[in-house]
Amino acid sequence: MIGVSALIFFVCSSLRHELFQSNAFDLGIFDQAVYLISQGQPPISSFIGFHILGDRATWIFYPLALLYKIYPSVYWLFAVQAAALALGALPTWHLARQAGLKENQAIAIAFVYLLHPLVFNANLFDFHPEVIAVPLILTAVLTARLGQLGWFCLSIFLVLGCKEVLSLTVAGMGVWLLLFEKRRLYGAIALCTGLAWFLISTQVIIPFFNSAEAIAMERYSYLGNSVLDIGKNIVFQPGLILGKVFLLNNLEYLLLLLAPVIWGLSPQGIKPLVGAIPCLALNILADYPPQKNLLYQYSLPALPFLLLAVISSLAASRGWLQNKRAIILWSLVAFLSLAKFTFFGGKYLESIDTRQAPKQAIAQIQTKGSVYTTAQISPHLSNRKLIVFTNGDSPPANLNTFNYVLLNVRHPSWSNTQEFAASLVNQLKNNQQFQLKYECDDVYLFVKIA
Repeated sequence: MIGVSALIFFVCSSLRHELFQSNAFDLGIFDQAVYLISQGQPPISSFIGFHILGDRATWIFYPLALLYKIYPSVYWLFAVQAAALALGALPTWHLARQAGLKENQAIAIAFVYLLHPLVFNANLFDFHPEVIAVPLILTAVLTARLGQLGWFCLSIFLVLGCKEVLSLTVAGMGVWLLLFEKRRLYGAIALCTGLAWFLISTQVIIPFFNSAEAIAMERYSYLGNSVLDIGKNIVFQPGLILGKVFLLNNLEYLLLLLAPVIWGLSPQGIKPLVGAIPCLALNILADYPPQKNLLYQYSLPALPFLLLAVISSLAASRGWLQNKRAIILWSLVAFLSLAKFTFFGGKYLESIDTRQAPKQAIAQIQTKGSVYTTAQISPHLSNRKLIVFTNGDSPPANLNTFNYVLLNVRHPSWSNTQEFAASLVNQLKNNQQFQLKYECDDVYLFVKIA
């Protein structure tokens, strides 16, 4: 199951990339950062203009860079993502067996995990390091229950390296372990470590490398102008959040997230959901629609605790469904209804009419010189120090900064228009420092010759 799932995940994410549906944000950013680390250079992404640790304090990119030392390729990120998401089924199965579930029920729970639409959809949405945290969170719970302190500490240590906000999930897990699992040492370690890393990452690391507050602050601007202000206002002015919580889109979000596992939730098994509270609260309070959508990775930290709640319910002989066939059938229906595999028959084919032209143009960029190109072509060329994607709202001050300019006039992507892309082409044709090296299907590659 794990091997087949990993292969499917890898093929799907790679195919999406080959169809030029990946983007500078976020795949290009992360690929460039990991590449620069592997080359011994400061991982200052030219897409965002600062050190990658100033993004989300994600130090897990440093060990990932060892793979790029073998051979620098964005496909390593797809492979790591596919493997991590698929491997989440292993601790899920062990947790189910440990809770006393029958063999066939444990296998069914592994299917529930692998068929949850969130797993498949997150795998398609470029690459995000929090996918690595999913099996690690499950492993942390498993090792806590087995009394394996060393493996527990290693698991949460790696989780914290995936994204600064995951520290709140670790803290939430600590509260659950402390109060409900009676694993006081493990709970105290998770709670204290999570809170400490949250403060260190948001108040020291990110400001040092970014000279600003955490990246997603604008999504909670109605609560304050800083992380500390937001925390203070939530505690002392709870009325600020009431208008954001009881909204129809939040209800819809929760229903879609819970739908694949609603059959297995019961009051008897609800305690593990304490660990999901930080993730769900962040998504519900965010003034940012993608955080309330199963298309993206934002809800992944809540998934392990949803599975633990289902396992607890089944262990108490609760839940609507008990047998393997019914559980898998429900999961399959949920997958077919909410997983975005249909994008391969529609959305991902929008630019297929020019697919070969960008590939041929990219093949002619044989140096690590600076590149100016579209957001969707950027991840194919981000193994270099300087690359910028076209933005109609913020055109480049000087095109002569770049060694290559690669444009797709027919599919300009993001905030660009065909008129903007066409004007860039005309500007470059009249620029004596650039030579048109490739032209096909409205795709243009200009090379600086002076």
